Amino acid sequence: MAADTRSVAALAAALTARDTTSETVTQACLDRIAELNPALNAFITVLASEALAQARDADRELAAGRRRSALHGVPISLKDLIDVRGTPTTAASRVREQHVAADDATVVRRLRKAGAVIVGKTNLHEFALGTTNEDSAFGPARHPLDPNRSPGGSSGGSAVSVAANMAYASIGTDTGGSIRIPSAMCGLVGLKPALGEIPTDGVVPLSTTLDHVGPLCRSVEDAGILYDVLRGIAPGTPAARPEPRRVRLGVLRGYFTALLDPQVAAAFEALCGRLRDAGVELHDADIAHATDLAPVYTHIVLAEAAAYHATTLESRGDQYTPNVRLRLEMGRYILAEDYMRALKGRGVLIQEVTDALKGRDGLLLPAVPVPATTIGAATVGVGASDEPVRNVTLRLTQLFNVTGHPAIQIPCGATVQGLPIGAQLVGHRDATPALLAVARALEPAFTIRTSA
Repeated sequence: MAADTRSVAALAAALTARDTTSETVTQACLDRIAELNPALNAFITVLASEALAQARDADRELAAGRRRSALHGVPISLKDLIDVRGTPTTAASRVREQHVAADDATVVRRLRKAGAVIVGKTNLHEFALGTTNEDSAFGPARHPLDPNRSPGGSSGGSAVSVAANMAYASIGTDTGGSIRIPSAMCGLVGLKPALGEIPTDGVVPLSTTLDHVGPLCRSVEDAGILYDVLRGIAPGTPAARPEPRRVRLGVLRGYFTALLDPQVAAAFEALCGRLRDAGVELHDADIAHATDLAPVYTHIVLAEAAAYHATTLESRGDQYTPNVRLRLEMGRYILAEDYMRALKGRGVLIQEVTDALKGRDGLLLPAVPVPATTIGAATVGVGASDEPVRNVTLRLTQLFNVTGHPAIQIPCGATVQGLPIGAQLVGHRDATPALLAVARALEPAFTIRTSA
């Protein structure tokens, strides 16, 4: 079956021009899910009849000249942490067996209002507490370029659904990198907006302090379209893109480039060279307390996750996957003083990232230190050392959940094996539209994305 690799924006134009129909492209997505999902395991729930009904409604409205948004009639997927009325929200866990959502999450109501077609709910690392998507009650999602590898997580099924052309975009969540990590590993654009911009009600929480909702898609333009819908405004003309020669970026060094796979390091330095050639002004930057990041992040996330799961850990503890249960049990032993110390450290890191952005349009750094890892691997070689997979994959993304600054992952290269490599742009706090404008201006300097 031929894959349709059009962006959301390109498909929207075709639907408006009546060059195709929503029913046609939705059926093609459903056919591709039926063909590929047995091997890739991207979807937990497929909403075929509902999606086709939504598509036919969209076609009637578009034919009558009523275009709700650039998402009108576009098939998308949702991470299965997000409530869809009348549909199970499994969080990829046996703990939530028999659960059926009573109402739509706010982001789903906004997607429906925009006319999006929801084709299904995607696989994830159980309760979003992991970076590989392999601890799932439904089995691991698999990388579309190599099924023996992880697509990253926790929004791994979302990334696979887009990279394998089973949906045109997906909505995921990001508490430590769970949108950006799988986007980087699967060759997609992934946006974590600024903290608090997108409502999280109706989304199963991991950490109420650090949770974000955002899109995984094929272009920065698509990310902007989805971002506007998710924050509840009608997508319009995006902010003017600055000329690259007027863009100033801080390149995060030190901690952020000290532990990189050689191919990731080479791709990142090549990107810096292309940006300089385009006229972008680059200056090295650092975050003084970056080495304190892991304990700050861990003490917040695990304490808050353990509090949310306290009752089910007592009554249904054996129904969690072993690794996720272990992390939640660890959270029960975090002292109040450790949690408060972590919140204080968070304040320090917020200020340091804010200071690093002063006089600059953004910060630049790699997205994930390693390419997609092998399913089942506990460690991964990075240079001369073996590093825990979870720790190394979180290393470069979790800071911006802690600080709440918006961050976007854009593909910037590939390994000799063809596995995608990505880089992040980070914007000023509460300035996601400006970050998207910079990202659109610089996207041509990033290399062609690799996808299935």
